[in-house]
Amino acid sequence: MRDRYTITERLDHGGMAEVFRGVAESMEGFKKSVAIKRILPNLTKNQKFVAMFLDEARLSLFLQHANIVQVFDISKTPDNAYFLVMEFVDGCNLKGLIERQKQRGKRMETAHAIYIATEACKALNYAHFLEHPETNEPLGIVHRDISPPNILLSKNGEIKLVDFGLAKANSQIESTDPGVVKGKFSYLSPEAASGLPVDHRADVFAVGIILWELFTSRRLFYGDTDYQTVELVRQARVPSIAALNPEIEPELEAVVRKSLAKDPEDRYQNAADFGDALAQYLFSRRMKVTSRDIAILVKDAQVEMMRKRSAEPKDSLIDALILDEMQKMTSLVEGEAGPDAKSSAEGSMSLDPSAFVDTSNWVGELGVASAQQPAIKRPSKPPPNKPAHRPGAAHQTPAPGEIESLESMLEPTNVTGVHGKMEKPTNWLLIVLIMLVLAAGAAVAVVFAMK
Repeated sequence: MRDRYTITERLDHGGMAEVFRGVAESMEGFKKSVAIKRILPNLTKNQKFVAMFLDEARLSLFLQHANIVQVFDISKTPDNAYFLVMEFVDGCNLKGLIERQKQRGKRMETAHAIYIATEACKALNYAHFLEHPETNEPLGIVHRDISPPNILLSKNGEIKLVDFGLAKANSQIESTDPGVVKGKFSYLSPEAASGLPVDHRADVFAVGIILWELFTSRRLFYGDTDYQTVELVRQARVPSIAALNPEIEPELEAVVRKSLAKDPEDRYQNAADFGDALAQYLFSRRMKVTSRDIAILVKDAQVEMMRKRSAEPKDSLIDALILDEMQKMTSLVEGEAGPDAKSSAEGSMSLDPSAFVDTSNWVGELGVASAQQPAIKRPSKPPPNKPAHRPGAAHQTPAPGEIESLESMLEPTNVTGVHGKMEKPTNWLLIVLIMLVLAAGAAVAVVFAMK
């Protein structure tokens, strides 16, 4: 039996998705915090994106590492809305931590920056060389989107990478909102910016970019336009770190420069070698840093985040509409052994719409909510005129009208009619029963009055 979910707050939103915090509760009453990521509707219109997203997201289910955010489930609604249910990391992302340091007028300490990069390298090396548990064949996972927003830091000082399932799919977007990819070009590798084949060494290059920026408090590849940014990445000219931050010694700068070599053959050939070089520098300089040091930084950043959240709008109609979508979530992976396993409507359980409560007290983007999420029921068979999910179905083009408009989502909740159309339910039997009960009560009252 799958968990049921209760949404508690809206955490963040961007060009590709928006994230909510929730609670997963099992039948035994065990509860755990989860993050529920909703892919934005405009992306689901791109079938190439959807197909790539599903393939990569299923691969992410294999990833079980202390430095990687675990994905628990991939779900879809009849309106082609896709959700990822993931481990919730209570803290902030590296982008938020960088912004907080700038707000305080400080640069992140060298040791702290090295520690974060070293932990990220552990996660990447694990993912890059992960094998299929049954066939022992390399899965060939490459993140392709290592950037500050995708490096999460918990309040306990843990470093975790997120969005392995979205990175490759993002590269397949052909025509959509420019905001989807804006800012991501800055962390591409030269080979990716040139349209050449990309392997795990592209992720090594991205970690090198982040480390350079942490040491200098500046952006490495950032032009006035996306085109200029891509050209800067292609040229891969790296300014001197020591000229911008005299505290960085030549030995450390040499390590970063090797990770940023334009030719992949000149870089560290895997993330483990890069991480070892960074760790060796720390040990050689007797620079002590632990998760406790990172935790102090994260907690400070969280205080600032909470202050900003208090100023956010408290109510959102969009949040209510998203909750309405989530009531129809159906797992795409339940019962699957892996990416190639089959799934069907009988092997999944959707959320029960009748269990929802009023969501008018939902808060804004970062506040706390109390909307109760429904229990999950397992349907005995697929709904009439609606075929069970079959492998490859997500690659098909949706039929006209399959993706409902925002206006249609505002209509009262309906049920599926015998012809597959949405019709209003008829509860005449319930009305008759209520009338009979009222009549019986009136008769009893008359009898007592005559006495």
